[in-house]
Amino acid sequence: MPLSTISLERLSEVHPKLAAAIRQMDALAPELDVQVTQGLRTWAEQDALYAEGRTTPGRIVTHARGGYSWHNYGLAVDLVPEDITPGSPDWDTAHPAWARLVSIAESLGLVSGSEWHGAEKDTPHCQLTGVFPVSPDDNVRAIYQKGDIIAVWNASGIGAP
Repeated sequence: MPLSTISLERLSEVHPKLAAAIRQMDALAPELDVQVTQGLRTWAEQDALYAEGRTTPGRIVTHARGGYSWHNYGLAVDLVPEDITPGSPDWDTAHPAWARLVSIAESLGLVSGSEWHGAEKDTPHCQLTGVFPVSPDDNVRAIYQKGDIIAVWNASGIGAP
């Protein structure tokens, strides 16, 4: 099954090279029925997610405050396979579909959150960060604050479209 309308909308907000890699991933493994659950987030949206399990009810879902997630710069997406039942996300990251998803993502040059060391693994997360470190730092935030998302894309070595 192809990417859903909402997945395509989410991909339209991220860096075109990241969006192209996700579309290619979907084409390479149509049996996984890859869907995009998260794409670009504002810093305020990131701060709200960061508050979950800390100052608001729920479980902790991120360790990144606003400006410290690649989602804030259109360089990350969260994915889920719908390999068992179309339209039903398979959140069992121990299922072999997840290993295939991660393998394909990495073969396309993406960094998978499943490979993180020293931090909690984030298997649904895939990012395209170019020359930047695994997580955005104060330098990335400064680039964004002096320019915009395109300035960050250019500084990453990935380039703007």
